[in-house]
Amino acid sequence: MNIGEVSNGSGVSTKLIRYYESINLIRAAERTGSGYRVYGDVDVQTLRFIKRARTLGFSIKQIERLLALWQDRERASSEVRAVALAHVADLEAKIVELRDMADTLRHLAASCKNDSRPECPILRDLVEADKSATSVKRRRDRPVALVGKTFTSRSRATFRRSS
Repeated sequence: MNIGEVSNGSGVSTKLIRYYESINLIRAAERTGSGYRVYGDVDVQTLRFIKRARTLGFSIKQIERLLALWQDRERASSEVRAVALAHVADLEAKIVELRDMADTLRHLAASCKNDSRPECPILRDLVEADKSATSVKRRRDRPVALVGKTFTSRSRATFRRSS
């Protein structure tokens, strides 16, 4: 198969296929005498694997690890599970951070008078970044009830990673 056929079969653009090859995420394609890349069914499968992993938010480094585990017939499924759960913990921590950002922006928008005056608490907050970062940090450390125990948002993310 040529690169266009592999692209169509995998759903990965030709540009990305070349990139993945350049960073050794996929094996270098064999070449015809005239220099055209030649791929096989395994390459299509590998590219589909990579595309799905990217859709789930795995980094290139994590995908390298998952590919190695996929290709290792002696590996334990617990190794794959550990990679997936570590990624879940990272995603949950990012969700907490995104919620904190949304809460901060909601608070700033609510404090805006929404009138024709130039005074704007949103812009003031952006200028006073150090003070703003402190207030976001305080909100991030707010107590969170979790099964009869109280944790901060930050400790909740740590708690999830350790459980």
